[in-house]
Formats: sequence, C-alpha cells, structure tokens
Amino acid sequence: MQKKFITNLGLLLFLNFLIKPFWLFGIDRTVQNVVSAEEYGAYFTLFNFSILFNILLDLGITNSNNRNISQNKELLTKYFSGIVVFKFLLAIIYLLITFVVGYVVGYDSNRFYMLLFLSINQFLISFIQYLRSNIAGLQLFALNSLLSVLDRTLIIVFCAVLLWGNVFDAKFELMHFVYAQTLAYVMASIIVFGIVLSKTKQFKFQLDKSFSLLILKQTYPYAILVLAMTFYYRIDAVMLDRMLDDGEVQAAIYAQAYRLMDAATQIGVLFATLLLPMFANMIKNNKKVVDLVKLSFSLIFVPSVIIAVACFFFSDEIMSSLYKGSTDAAQVLGVLMFCFVAIATTYIFGTLLTANGSLRTLNKLAIGGMVLNVVLNLILIPTYKAEGSAVASLITQVLIVIIQIIIVKKVFRFNVNYKFIGIIILYVILIIGLLKGIQIYVSVFVVQFLLFVLISGALGLVMRIINLKKMVQIFTNKEL
Repeated sequence: MQKKFITNLGLLLFLNFLIKPFWLFGIDRTVQNVVSAEEYGAYFTLFNFSILFNILLDLGITNSNNRNISQNKELLTKYFSGIVVFKFLLAIIYLLITFVVGYVVGYDSNRFYMLLFLSINQFLISFIQYLRSNIAGLQLFALNSLLSVLDRTLIIVFCAVLLWGNVFDAKFELMHFVYAQTLAYVMASIIVFGIVLSKTKQFKFQLDKSFSLLILKQTYPYAILVLAMTFYYRIDAVMLDRMLDDGEVQAAIYAQAYRLMDAATQIGVLFATLLLPMFANMIKNNKKVVDLVKLSFSLIFVPSVIIAVACFFFSDEIMSSLYKGSTDAAQVLGVLMFCFVAIATTYIFGTLLTANGSLRTLNKLAIGGMVLNVVLNLILIPTYKAEGSAVASLITQVLIVIIQIIIVKKVFRFNVNYKFIGIIILYVILIIGLLKGIQIYVSVFVVQFLLFVLISGALGLVMRIINLKKMVQIFTNKEL
C-alpha cells in the first residue's frame, strides 16, 4: 500500500504542479492585477461567500461515497443514479439558501448577478468531485490524477485566450473570468460523467425518495463536519468585507496572501485524495496504518515547513514580485503560510479519522474551531484588519491539528516517538538558522530562496525525516 501511495502521489503531484501554479499565478494573479482592488475584493468575497454553504450541494456524499466504494466496489452501480439525481435537488436548495442569506447580508443586484454564476460553479465543482470519488473508490488513481487537473486546464486555455489572445476587441472584465470558469466546469463535468457512466453502464434520471432519505441518514455527519470546516476556512474574507469601511480593499489584500496559501494547501488536498480510500481499505482489512501515517506525514511536513519559513522571512520580496506596485499583504502572508503547516498536517490525521468513521469527534472539533475562528475575527479584525484575520486562522488551525493528533494517538493506540518529535523540532530550528545565515552572506533574493529550499530539502533527507532508504525498499519490495 505504501508503494501504491508513493507512485500515485508522484503522478498526482506532477500533474498538479504542472497545471495549478500556472492557474493561480499566471491566470488568477493576472486577473487581480488587471482589474481594480475593489473589483477583485468584491469577487474574492463573493467567491468565499458562495463556498460557505456549498456543503448543501454535497452533504458529505463525496467523502462517504469514496469510503464506501473503496470498501465495496459493487455499490457504484447501485448508488450512482440515485446520488446524481439527488445532487441536482441539493443544487436547488443550495441556490435558494445562498441567495436568501445574500439578501439578508445586503448584496445589491450586481453582486447577486456575479453570485449566481459563482454558485453555479460551486455546484459543478461539487458534481465533478463526486464523480471523481467513484473513480478514486475504484482505486483508479492514475485516471483520477489526470481528471484532477482537467477543469483547471480548460480554464487556463479559455482565460489565456481572453487575456493574451487578442481575439476580442472588448476590454477584459472580471465577469469574463467568471464565465470562462463556468464553461470549463460544464465541459469537465460532461467528460467525467461519461467516464463514470462507462464503469456503471446504467443510469436513470429519476428521484428515489427512499434512497435519498437513506443517503441523508448516511451522510449528515459528513455534512456537519464539512460545513463547520468551511466556515472557519472561508469566513475571513466575508467578515473583512462586512466589518470594515474599506472591506473590499482589505479582502483584496487578504486574497493576495491567501492565493499562496491556497496554492500550497493543494498539496495537502492531493495527499488526502489518495489517503482516504487507502486508509479506509486498510482499516476494513485490519491492517496497521502507522507506517503509512508516518510516511505521508514526513513527505508533507518537510516541504510545508520549508515553504512556511521561506514565505515568512521573504514575504516582502515575494509579494513585490507577484503584484504590481506596493502591497500590504506581506505581513498577512507571513502569518498565513504557517497556517499551511497546520492544514497540511490536518490532511493526514483528519483524513485518517474520517476513514475510521470518527465523525462525531471530528464534528465536535470542527464546530469548536468554527466558533473560535469567528470570535477571534470579531476581536482582531477591527484593529488589525487583514492581518488580524490571518492571526485568527493561525490560532484556530494550530489548535485543531494538535487536538486531532492527540485523538489519533488515543484511537489507534500509537506510541509516542519522542526521538522523531525531537528531530522535527531540531530541523525547524536548523532551517531558520540556515535562512538567517544565507541572508547575511548572500544578497540576491532569488539565489537566497533557491539555496534555502535546496539545502533545507537535503537536510530533511540527511536527518532522515524523509527516509530515502525506506522509500527505496518500498519500491524494491513488492509486498510493501
């Protein structure tokens, strides 16, 4: 199982590193530089607002389906038609609730128009993720890896034509960016639907009430979990927009830093995509998960800490190189990137608890995190604005992951590896000292950054946080 994890993780990371950085820094960043700060701030706020209630589009169906299919592959044919039809019904409920809350918040007609398309996009994203959960559950990891970048690839093509193709005489507007996303998601959903249909060979567009109630009963714990987590991940921009007089500008500043954290966080998402069906399968067959947990944690910890430390100390240089003119987002970036370390770790331990079915525990933890994050935002935003929101996120994420690790230790009866913990702490201290030394003796930012990343990565291998010898053994021993 470890060999399968490493092989498919390599493919998944390669494809996503090929496509998603260009999407975030080539397309999304360019759009923010082309339009005004107020326009992009409004878009970023509405984008996050559309995500707040997107659990209504899924109710935990995707994670539950991934886990169920990975343990019982015959359920694909039994569940496929009913779930697809049910998701369209959920889309109607989601749109109604999103627009009612938007009206209560006080959005005007222009914001409602953009929100409509962003909400449609959320449905399409949710639909694609559900379809891909069937492919992952069937253990078709290579195919799922290819499909994971399909929608972004299409968006890049459409937006590249709009931004640099000189095909249309009209000036580029923010809604063109939104329309391009909608078209790409529609095309991707049709393609992935066709692939899943070829695996089931039957589909009926007919609502089965008893089946829908069964799905609700099975998935509502996942729904509560995702809803709570979504709020403490996405409420920041909405609160900045509504609480401050310059809310749109502060949301735009937050978006500049958040873009980098969001890009980095995708690494954790990719790990979770592979780990959920693997953990679920191993737990069902009473296999020990400790080795896979340690391996996956080691592989994600080293790059996450390197990225966080680099972004903290090089925040001014990074922000000024990404965005035209001066930016106030450097301080926000330094804080948010340490959130990434906590989030990345959550994608290991939280995924293990999800695969184990420990939903009640996770729900209590997520609801507590949501309340804490909102309270901290209410306290910090009026004084510290975007930076205060970043601090609120950091405190929440760190507490969440610490509690998750404690729960995992108790549930799976893991022994505490004090030697490994000591090595991790020493590693963090050493790379911070390394960076400070590089800054003293090297003056060029690009050289500083590259040296730090390369030496820190090598140090992670030398200190055997990433055990290269064991990874070679995994590949040479077919039984591992």
